[in-house]
Amino acid sequence: MARARRLGEFELIARYFAPLARDFRGAGGLQSDNAFLPADARRDLVVKTDTIVAGVHFLADEMPERVAAKAVRVCLSDLAAGGATPFVYQLSLALPTNWTEAWVAAFAKGLAADQRRFGIVLCGGDTVVTPGPLTVTITAFGRVARGKGITRAGARAGDDLWVSGTIGDGALGLLAAQGALPALTARQRAHVEDRYRLPRPRCTLGMLLPGIATAMADVSDGLLADAGHIAEASRLAVSIERDDVPLSPGARAAVAADPRLWANVVGGGDDYELVMAVPVRRRAALRAAAQAAGLPITRIGCFARGSGVAMTAGGRAIDAPRRGYVHF
Repeated sequence: MARARRLGEFELIARYFAPLARDFRGAGGLQSDNAFLPADARRDLVVKTDTIVAGVHFLADEMPERVAAKAVRVCLSDLAAGGATPFVYQLSLALPTNWTEAWVAAFAKGLAADQRRFGIVLCGGDTVVTPGPLTVTITAFGRVARGKGITRAGARAGDDLWVSGTIGDGALGLLAAQGALPALTARQRAHVEDRYRLPRPRCTLGMLLPGIATAMADVSDGLLADAGHIAEASRLAVSIERDDVPLSPGARAAVAADPRLWANVVGGGDDYELVMAVPVRRRAALRAAAQAAGLPITRIGCFARGSGVAMTAGGRAIDAPRRGYVHF
């Protein structure tokens, strides 16, 4: 007898957890990573929880300072995708049974450095010991003008698809950390590996985009997946021109040496760039915001009536064998 297919992450959420959030409008049907809570007459709180697990989301032997930074920054990346300014965060830390005080001290040092960098402060949490792997959960709170928070669900047919920075470094960086990518120079390997180990949440750009972007996500699961999340939540189709996807020199060298790595670039995730829907009439405002943030942006596609994600190369339709990272 064939084994019954297990539900995927988003099917699981839609079937069992989205109904529990039905009576709270700010949950958005759990279709976006953030929740929006009224804070006062002028602002909403934007709330995001994320968990990272040793050997799954970061290398098991990663430096504690970098574990701390990654835990904080993956949450701040989602706040950026909501258009929010970071405010405070809570920490839930599940330490393995062989934990040491020296490790915790270095982890706390990493948290303190990012508190200074991003203007946030710890406001609570929980600490336990587990027989399983090291697990870090962050709940981050940001603030945005009342009703101006950005979700995945606001894109309109005709909107352009834009992305910040470069794509593919995160997934290629994991390969580099595992000793792969021999075609890259030492400098190129170091660059992509650093992008994997230490995300750069685009907080400054994100907080400038309310009123400009109609929908937005961060590229955590993969460019195709996260653009697809916007399209699905907005009930639209999205098309992406692969040749327009911005690449770092290392990523460009990797796909030139082995074109199969395009699957990792567009489907691997861990880039933590912003992917956004922007009306044509707001292109100038978007470019001004990107210039103010000191960050390059690139138009890579557009939204249209329909459903699904399509990719072209040189204007010709191509298959995308890897749609993105899945947890289940």
